[in-house]
Amino acid sequence: MWNYIVRRLLYNIPVYLGIILLLMALLRVGAADPAYTFLGKNAEPGDLERIRQQLGLDKPFLVQYFHFLWDVLTLNFEQESWGRPGRTVGEMLSTAYIPTLMITVPGLMITATISICVALISAFNRGRFADRILMVAAVVGMSVSFLVYIIVGQYYGAFQLKEWVGTEVFAIEGFDMEKNGFISGWLTYCALPVIISVIVAMGYDTRFYRAVMVEESTKDYMVTAKAKGAGRRKVMFVHMLKNAMIPIITRIMTTLPFLIVGSVLLEYYFNIPGMGNRLLGAIADKDFPVIQTFTAIFAVVFILSNILTDVLYALVDPRVRLQ
Repeated sequence: MWNYIVRRLLYNIPVYLGIILLLMALLRVGAADPAYTFLGKNAEPGDLERIRQQLGLDKPFLVQYFHFLWDVLTLNFEQESWGRPGRTVGEMLSTAYIPTLMITVPGLMITATISICVALISAFNRGRFADRILMVAAVVGMSVSFLVYIIVGQYYGAFQLKEWVGTEVFAIEGFDMEKNGFISGWLTYCALPVIISVIVAMGYDTRFYRAVMVEESTKDYMVTAKAKGAGRRKVMFVHMLKNAMIPIITRIMTTLPFLIVGSVLLEYYFNIPGMGNRLLGAIADKDFPVIQTFTAIFAVVFILSNILTDVLYALVDPRVRLQ
């Protein structure tokens, strides 16, 4: 297994180098000159050249490319942000990933748990009234825009709820984990975004997991288990669930990179200083160092999640061999 992991890592090094190369090339070819961000459109040519030298944009492209790769390899994120002078990229990263993880990790865990349970119940009652009600609810849930859930959640779950109970239960915006302790701060600032993300994702995940389990229920091993006298509940909730783990793991692992990226809409509308929100601000400010660093981290997480997916396949299903 370790040989497989090492080989996969080596195979993905050219992919990673290509991602960074393409990103830096697109930023410098397609984006406007960031020197204007500092000095304005009416800046003198001499001042523009001075700023370009300070930002390192006067150096050859390959020099900038390998210099950035070395910074990533050595985890040196001390370059100053162009959009926020006085703050380094490392400082912005260290304050952005915690809010993102506080929202996305609980959201992923709760969504996966509830969706799998609901899908099992729906597949167990396939074609019955309970199955139809659950699937209608899933379709309705996934048919409504994410933005609608955010607006309704902020109005009724934060603003109106405060009017009804006389005290703030969920904050409309902001992030302060030090307020009244960690648990109280999380409930105030993170619980409502997590609830919204769970509601939005459950519709998609429930339908996917139900389709997987319905397909598994037609396999030969299910017929054999029933013929041997195994009860329907045991067949559905024990035998079938084990064999359905590969597509379930695939579904969960494909969302793993977004644990760091986070939900851009949630962070933006709830004014949460997470990585998605920071990245949007960096794009608006043409803050090349932040865009490059955050994208480099996202690429690493995506590659590692793909490798971890294959390893988990082998752990949950003995039939899978990592060659």
